[in-house]
Amino acid sequence: MSDATRDEVLKKHDEFLLPSVANYYQAPLVFTDGAGARLRDSSGTEYLDFFGGVLTVSIGHCDSRVNESVKLQMDRLGHVSTLYPTLPIVELAERMARITPGALKKSMFTTSGTEADETAVALAQVYTGSVELVALRHGYSGRSMLAQALTAHSPWRAVPTQVAGIKHGLAPYCYRCPLKQTYPDCQVACARDLEELIATTTTGKIAGFLAEPIQGVGGFITPPKEYFEICVDIVRKHGGVFICDEVQTGFGRTGGKMFGIEHFGVEPDICTMAKGVANGMPLGVTIATPEIADAFKALQISTFGGNPISCAAANATLEVIESENLVDNAARMGGLLRAGLEDLQGRYPRHLGDVRGMGLMQAVELVADEPGGDRTPLPQVAGQIFEACKDRGLLIGKGGLHGNVLRIAPALTIGSADIEEALRILDESCKTLPV
Repeated sequence: MSDATRDEVLKKHDEFLLPSVANYYQAPLVFTDGAGARLRDSSGTEYLDFFGGVLTVSIGHCDSRVNESVKLQMDRLGHVSTLYPTLPIVELAERMARITPGALKKSMFTTSGTEADETAVALAQVYTGSVELVALRHGYSGRSMLAQALTAHSPWRAVPTQVAGIKHGLAPYCYRCPLKQTYPDCQVACARDLEELIATTTTGKIAGFLAEPIQGVGGFITPPKEYFEICVDIVRKHGGVFICDEVQTGFGRTGGKMFGIEHFGVEPDICTMAKGVANGMPLGVTIATPEIADAFKALQISTFGGNPISCAAANATLEVIESENLVDNAARMGGLLRAGLEDLQGRYPRHLGDVRGMGLMQAVELVADEPGGDRTPLPQVAGQIFEACKDRGLLIGKGGLHGNVLRIAPALTIGSADIEEALRILDESCKTLPV
C-alpha cells in the first residue's frame, strides 16, 4: 500500500463512518498485516502489539491453527443460526462447561460482550423475579441502551440512563478510594457499602450484581483479595445472583487461572465472556448454572451468535491456550512485565503514580507530582507516552475515567524478549516526560 492509499482510507473513514467511531493516535495507523505479536501498517512499518485488539487477540495475530480451523469450517458450513444445532456449537458449549469455575454449565452464544451481558441480566431477572440490579462505578458493559445504563463511565455513555432499576456501587479503586480510606485498615469498606446501597436505593430484593474481576475500560482497577467474597455474600443475602463479567479477564489473561474471578475465592452464578475467546472472531458467551438457565422459558434466538465459523475459531483458540499452558505463561510473563513496570515507576516517580493488574493485564496511572502529591490525573502525559511508544514501534492501550491510564495487555503467547523490548520502549518514551 502507498501513502496515498493510506490517506484514502482515512478520508473514507472520515466521510462514511460515524464520527463517534474513534481512532487511536493523532495520526491514525492503517494496518494491513499481522503475525503473532507484530502488526504492519500501510507504509510497511512494524509494531509490537501490546494491546491485542483490546485484549482480544489471545494467542497472537493470524494464528495458523485458528486460521486453518476457520478455513475448514468455511468450506464445510458457514451459517445456519441458533435454530439448528451444529457440532462446533455443542463442542464449544461442552468445553465452556468444563473450563469455567463452579457449577456453570449451560451457555448462550451471541456476537459480543454487550449481548452477553444483556443475556445475563435477563437470566438474573427471570430467575429471581426481581428487576433491580447493582453494577459498579467505573465499570463498562457495552454499547446497547441497557449496557450503557450498566456502565458507570461518562465518556462511554451517549445518552442519559433509560433503564430503571440499576444502581451503582463503589468501585474497589484503592488508589483513588472514594471513601478516602487506606487498605487494609479500611476493612474493604467499599464492598461493605453494598449493604447500605441495597437497603436505601432498592426494594431490598435485587436480581443480581454484575462486576468485572478487574475493571477493564476503568483502567484495570484491581480489587483487594477479600472484595468479592464480601460483595457476593451481601448480594445473595438480598436474593440476587452474581454475574461475573469476564469479557476482558477471561481465558488466562490474569495469569495462573483460566478466569479472573478464580483469584478471589467465589463462584459466579452467571458468567459473561467475549473478546479473547475466539482470537478476534466475533463471539459472546453467557454461561449459567443449570438452575438459572432452566428458569428461562421464553424463546431465544441469536441469528449470528455461535455460528459455526466463530465457534470453530473459539474451539481452536481454547485448545491452544490449554495445550500450550498459556495460563501459566501469562503468570510468568506477567511477573516479568510487572517487575519492569515497577522499576520504571521507581525511576519516574513524579508521574508514574500507580502500577496495578494481574498477569498480562497491567496498567500504569499517570499523575502529577508523585509520591506524596495530590494524584491529579494527567491524561496529557498519558497521551504523550502513548504517542511516543507508537513512534518507537510499540502499541499499548489507554483507559480510566480521566484517560490517564496506560493499559498493557499482550497476547498470552508473548515471550520474555518481547517483554524486554516493550519495557525498553516504555523507558525511552518516559524519558520524554517533563522532569
